[in-house]
Amino acid sequence: MPRQADGADSAARPNLTHAQLAELETFARGLTREQALWVSGYFAGVGGAIGQGEPQAAAAVATAPVTVLYGSETGNSARLAERFAARLRVDGLTVRVSDMNDYKVRQLKDEHFLFIITSTHGEGDPPQSALNFFEFVEGRKAPRLPGLKYGVLALGDSTYEKYCEAGRRIDRRLEELGATRVGARIDCDVDFEEPSEAWMDTVQPFLATQQQHKASHSPVLSVVSSPSAASAPIADRRNPFHAPIIDNLILTGRGSSKETRHVEFSLAGSNLVYEPGDALGLLPANGIDVVDAILAQTGLDGEAAVSVKRGEVSLAQALTFDFEIMAAAPRFLEAWARLSSAAELRRLASPENGAERNAFLHCHHVIDIVRAFPVPGVSAMDFLAGLRPMQPRLYSIASSLAAAPDEAHLTVATVRYALNGELRCGVASGHTIAGAGPDAVLPVYVQSNPHFRLPADDVPIVMIGAGTGVAPFRAFLQEREARGATGQSWLFFGERNFRSDFLYQLEWQEHLRSGLLARMDVAFSRDQAAKVYVQDKLTQKAADLFAWLEAGAHLYVCGDAAHMAPDVHAALLSIIRTQGRLGPDAAEDYLRTLQRDHRYQRDVY
Repeated sequence: MPRQADGADSAARPNLTHAQLAELETFARGLTREQALWVSGYFAGVGGAIGQGEPQAAAAVATAPVTVLYGSETGNSARLAERFAARLRVDGLTVRVSDMNDYKVRQLKDEHFLFIITSTHGEGDPPQSALNFFEFVEGRKAPRLPGLKYGVLALGDSTYEKYCEAGRRIDRRLEELGATRVGARIDCDVDFEEPSEAWMDTVQPFLATQQQHKASHSPVLSVVSSPSAASAPIADRRNPFHAPIIDNLILTGRGSSKETRHVEFSLAGSNLVYEPGDALGLLPANGIDVVDAILAQTGLDGEAAVSVKRGEVSLAQALTFDFEIMAAAPRFLEAWARLSSAAELRRLASPENGAERNAFLHCHHVIDIVRAFPVPGVSAMDFLAGLRPMQPRLYSIASSLAAAPDEAHLTVATVRYALNGELRCGVASGHTIAGAGPDAVLPVYVQSNPHFRLPADDVPIVMIGAGTGVAPFRAFLQEREARGATGQSWLFFGERNFRSDFLYQLEWQEHLRSGLLARMDVAFSRDQAAKVYVQDKLTQKAADLFAWLEAGAHLYVCGDAAHMAPDVHAALLSIIRTQGRLGPDAAEDYLRTLQRDHRYQRDVY
């Protein structure tokens, strides 16, 4: 239960009633480690104000507030920003944390300490929610910032050519505007935990020296978990809940050119909660056949003990659960180039050959590289050093807790394809999910997605989804039905064929009959000679769609980031130009305003 920090003056300690102690203990049980740290810093900063009629100044006051901005697609940057802020608050600093989408850019000229944590989306773009901030900072209206001290933590994925480019862009631009960098920017790959902590360790001491007063005379309330809290921890990426599968069904019909599954997990006893729009993180496992192929090709002993983050395990276990052993990342190519001394690999690893390297990695998995460029006698640790840690796969949740208590449903497209004469499968969809029957148990956690949320119940919504991108809209309608929402709903759905790929067809038809779904337009691209996609259906309904937007409708897009989402965006711009009789710049402003007001939200992958 909560206690005071060691060394606090017991004479100044207030007497808590049994009711207050019970409330604190109940509150502490539901906190993660990061939340407990934040609460501890909060109470330290406002200690003198708790229980008073008016707020009072904190004992520890920094020379100026610290602003932490984040740009996030999947929530990683947001969580790191909150973790960083919690650490600073424990030092007595005043910290403001904000999504870039909610930040008033005109405040930038008044900032003294600014720290930015941002991911990169696609090929070098900032996250969707950060576009307006980047546009302002990189534009002509950005102010000179000679008095600003700043730092940047960049998140990315090294399989993309423009790795961490959004962070690099904002770092360069702030320097151009005259700001002073506090510590070097750190570029984080998908295994960002350790480098992000190292960045915080560098920046935090500098900010601590900026304080005008120390908080040594202020008692700090340390929130720690009680024994009863430890019995029911909140599941997260590092501590997933092992969820039993209730059902695992193939949605697509006979003759379909693809396989899409509906998977239901039981969350009973997990303490996990989610909102429509959130994702379920799944920690997958590599297929036994892939592990065996690598062991056979390298000559490594699968029973040999190796050291990984979770401790000492066998090499076979490490290859199954701890590392990505399918797709090869640039770091593996570079490591294998050193081990093999292969001239071709050394050439591909050179920075100037980025495009050719990406093309090579696109059609060569790890097993293909070790087969083509064998390294006799390679050690287990040398082999593992080139691999990336296993990453969770995120799937939009296709259910609402209001309709399916203690459950989470997913809509998963099974990834299977031929490469170099062999059938390859997606790590999560093919190896982990496709073969998991009822009662199989898989490690999961909830990934919050605050940028994909339903509006008030009386607000109309337009949902645009292709393929498995329809999953969150199933959750949206379940939630609206449970809440008795009065706002109208319109769904645009696209897939390949009507007969085999109309996902959740009976459910949509029932929603249409009940009036929960006011309208539905479908596009089945391969049912006719000329392909028809959801963006084509948008254009066909341009007048009605624009009327809905003018009436205050919220717009949601979920699907493929490479093709579907950009094509839908372009169609929306065209509709706004023609129906609103606006020029190109005004149409862009219209859509940006929708985004800024959280009326245009995208969940793309």
